[in-house]
Amino acid sequence: MRDHGYKSEGGFGKSVAAMSCPFVHEQPIAEGARLIRRVFRIQRILRDRQDPLAPCDSVLIERYCFSRESIIYLTNLLDPYVKSSTRRSRALTTAQTVCIALSFFASGTFLYTVGDAENIGKSAVCRSIRKVYLALKHFLARLSPGFPNVIGTIDCTHIAIKAPPGPNEGDFVNRKGVHSINVQMVCDSMCHITNVEAKWPGSVHDSRIFRESGLCTLFERGAYDGILLGDMGYACRQYFMTPFPDPNPGPQTRYNAALARTRARIEMTFGQLKGRFQCLKSLRVAPDRACDIIVACAVLHNIATIRKERTPVVEVQPDDDLQPVHLDQPSGRAALDRIVQHNFKY
Repeated sequence: MRDHGYKSEGGFGKSVAAMSCPFVHEQPIAEGARLIRRVFRIQRILRDRQDPLAPCDSVLIERYCFSRESIIYLTNLLDPYVKSSTRRSRALTTAQTVCIALSFFASGTFLYTVGDAENIGKSAVCRSIRKVYLALKHFLARLSPGFPNVIGTIDCTHIAIKAPPGPNEGDFVNRKGVHSINVQMVCDSMCHITNVEAKWPGSVHDSRIFRESGLCTLFERGAYDGILLGDMGYACRQYFMTPFPDPNPGPQTRYNAALARTRARIEMTFGQLKGRFQCLKSLRVAPDRACDIIVACAVLHNIATIRKERTPVVEVQPDDDLQPVHLDQPSGRAALDRIVQHNFKY
């Protein structure tokens, strides 16, 4: 009887344990958590992302500023740099990634708005734009037509940005009181951008940007056989011609008029660049990212020009009233006088 009672007690103990643990091989807490997760699990939604190239050409140009053929060209060009390493969770294709970035460059709208139009989230939009503008930086030199023996026009333009945090915030305020990046560009006779310096705060003068640029170093070494044309904000050098501040009637006046007509190309290039890529009217990103986006837009401008994409109608803006730089080099003034005497005497 004593043994029987012992066994009954043991059996009762096991039955009590079984009642408290209905799933014999599972821990109660772990199984309970699994059940709760199953009840409250949010249904995963895989959004339908339509083919971005499905609309007609007129819609694509309005939306992305590029035709279908050019978008396909860009997709093939950038595929090694932006292609997703996996197709898991319906990852974006290269074409979708490129079109998302082009939509932002062309519209300059908020990331939420771009995401709504492309049916994706803001974080995916941000990643796509970053992939594309970093990839485009590799192609600036390769997509710029040859610079030697071509007269280049040079100038700077300001790209507005949001006020950056930190003690250097004041450095980005330009003469008009706007936070900006002062971007130096060189263009050739076909309005192709052949050189970009996009790293300087808005308060830095144009002449300093050129003086400390790699382009100036190359010209000083004699790497280029040609001359640059600039405004009075630059010093006259042997390879860098600027206008006469107070030209005398005759050759000097004719020289200034010819230089102004030629320099209109850079102003036209700035207008086309900002007209094609509305994001450059005001970038709501940090300065370093703004510089990368500016370079990317310059590359896209060259591609659009080479492929003869539709050119936005722009009005050439008058030159800024920069203070003349009175640091002309003697060799530069001598070269200027020779050009005037040989080409503008009559």
